[in-house]
Amino acid sequence: MKLYENGIYLVNGNEIIEDNGDAAAKLAQKGIAVDKAEAAKGTMAYGILNAHNTSGNMDKLQIKFDKMTSHDITFVGIIQTARASGLEKFPIPYVLTNCHNSLCAVGGTINEDDHMFGLSCAKKYGGAYVPPHQAVIHQYAREMLAEAGGMILGSDSHTRYGALGTMAMGEGGPELVKQLLNQTYDINMPGVVAIHMTGAPVPGVGPQDVALAIIGAVFKNGYVNNKVMEFVGPGVASMSADFRIGVDVMTTETTCLSSIWVTDENVEEWYAIHGRLGAYKKMAPADVAYYDGCVEIDLSAIRPMIAMPFHPSNTYTIEDVQKNLKDVLADVEQRALVSLDGQVEYSLKDKVRNGKLYVEQGIIAGCAGGGFENICAAADILEGKYIGADEFTLSVYPASTPVYMELLKNGAAMKILQSGGVMKTAFCGPCFGAGDTPANNAFSIRHSTRNFPNREGSKLQNGQISSVALMDARSIAATAANKGYLTSATEMDCEIKTPKYFFDASIYENRVFDSKGVAAPETEIKFGPNIKDWPAMSALPENMFLKVVAEIHDPVTTTDELIPSGETSSYRSNPLGLAEFTLSRKDPSYVGKAKEVQKAQKALEAGECAGEAFPELRPYVHKTKESYPHLNHDNFGVGSTIFAVKPGDGSAREQAASCQKVLGGWANIANEYATKRYRSNLINWGMVPFLIPAGDLPFKNGDYLFIPEIRNAIINKLTEIQAFVIDLEEGLKPFTLNLGELTDDEREIILKGCLINYNRV
Repeated sequence: MKLYENGIYLVNGNEIIEDNGDAAAKLAQKGIAVDKAEAAKGTMAYGILNAHNTSGNMDKLQIKFDKMTSHDITFVGIIQTARASGLEKFPIPYVLTNCHNSLCAVGGTINEDDHMFGLSCAKKYGGAYVPPHQAVIHQYAREMLAEAGGMILGSDSHTRYGALGTMAMGEGGPELVKQLLNQTYDINMPGVVAIHMTGAPVPGVGPQDVALAIIGAVFKNGYVNNKVMEFVGPGVASMSADFRIGVDVMTTETTCLSSIWVTDENVEEWYAIHGRLGAYKKMAPADVAYYDGCVEIDLSAIRPMIAMPFHPSNTYTIEDVQKNLKDVLADVEQRALVSLDGQVEYSLKDKVRNGKLYVEQGIIAGCAGGGFENICAAADILEGKYIGADEFTLSVYPASTPVYMELLKNGAAMKILQSGGVMKTAFCGPCFGAGDTPANNAFSIRHSTRNFPNREGSKLQNGQISSVALMDARSIAATAANKGYLTSATEMDCEIKTPKYFFDASIYENRVFDSKGVAAPETEIKFGPNIKDWPAMSALPENMFLKVVAEIHDPVTTTDELIPSGETSSYRSNPLGLAEFTLSRKDPSYVGKAKEVQKAQKALEAGECAGEAFPELRPYVHKTKESYPHLNHDNFGVGSTIFAVKPGDGSAREQAASCQKVLGGWANIANEYATKRYRSNLINWGMVPFLIPAGDLPFKNGDYLFIPEIRNAIINKLTEIQAFVIDLEEGLKPFTLNLGELTDDEREIILKGCLINYNRV
């Protein structure tokens, strides 16, 4: 795999000419006279973005999407936000799926209450509703929503349908609210990186292997961060549409913005099978297209991969793990010291039995693993074999009921069941810690999307730890056939067939509610007792006191660490209830400390004395008044902030930001934000996304910061703001905070305190 240091010109979809000084001469030799700016318009990404941009300026995009989709741990908050902002009708097709809290196993009625809320809102506002166990969000979108050349926005980070010619993006809920209110998705024109593929995958190599190889190559250096990955080259044709989908969904783990692929007869067949041939069109870059970078991949060189705990980028070939087992496990244990903060003892050395790595669990599930071809391949590998009667277990979750139905018809499900595996319904739980939680200290291999700490469902705060490695369904099946001993699919002597898929549309026709865009305003929304409105949020004050209440120095902080997934997801319809779990796995003291600081702001909002409500604050205000004597209760606000080196990797969940806000958070301070979507979530909840240079930190946990004239700085579009650390002995110690680029609308959202306030008439 090769990463180009410079941009490239792609000629006729195949030939790469690197932009390293003599590109113009090489193009001229071919009779091509084109400048870089013009060639950049030749990418598929540019064409799609141009067709959906409403600004008239391709440097500053204002995108309107064709369709949207959400699931049952995001749609309640989104619709509640939109309702508070004046929602009357869904202006574009909006599908509400139920694939995360579908077990209805936590908190009594609250999960099914959310589902009934969703159904009633689909009726009232003119949307569609997919009941629990019918399909995971992304499979339904592929089967029923994707269309070549279109754009879909989803409130889940793995919203990726590029393999079908659809540019899709996963964002936090407020960005979907904007679309519901006929506003736009505002970004600068992203860079576009070519993923140029040659060759063909060898037997036993699956889409997760290809995806993990790419993630391992590009994540750490940020090569595609917030860019569009454009898959091109002759190697694409060697992969079926289902195979491409399995690679595409994992592009989220590279931190790219979106993805798009060339389309061909394989994709055309996909649309035809699903009864939507009219949604297909041929897509390819122009004869000469310029890309900001290029990843060159020989598919035939990829071997079965494994991403060891605790990140999808911690990749090895399975062969390397087998050959260097002690070294690899030692490296994982060193990484665990950072990821787990030493909260529990962690080791995988006890998994080595007779020189081989033993795992206790295999899972093939969700939007990444639950595809038809993945499960059929696993079934072929398992045919006539048995997983045994020891610790190892195997669970398989088809991504949709139509897929499950076909697996029953063609016998693949029978082969898995005969082997000792278990077939389950469409459910995302194994991907975010709400299903198949292993035993303490157990090791799980999964064809799913993430392997962050606790993503498998264990709880550090309770002294529990189990862990996940990501693998392809084929090698998981090979490991299962070998009764839990890590095995590459290429080691198996068996034929992996590719049976034809038949899609039964009647399954959805008879079960999914689809309003066809017709709203029924008279419908009463069904509210369960856990569904709460967002609390009132104040406008940005003129001057700001911030107390640092958490300090995180991990190289990257995931959204799972900011607000955990798993059973806590059941409380996402209750902003204050969910907020109790904020940073619970990273800093259990955070909630209590943030609430104490919030007492001061609540007193100010009630016209009372902040110092009386929160006496700790009083000396810091008095010390600051020595330099700023005009300060009074009418012109300052008080809130909390956290510092993290690089927060926001992973999920699109807005609650990573909103939970901080409802606890009184006014800002995050970081060296860098891991994803565009996390920074957007902060802004949409009225939190200032401050930046400081990496290196010496000018403050520490527990310090008070003062930011004078913060409101005027936002109004006047300053990019740098002087702030102070308040030292009760030495006075105010200055340092600089950077705001980064903000649009006019983003500044106004911050000034008003949140997106709800911005839209409320």
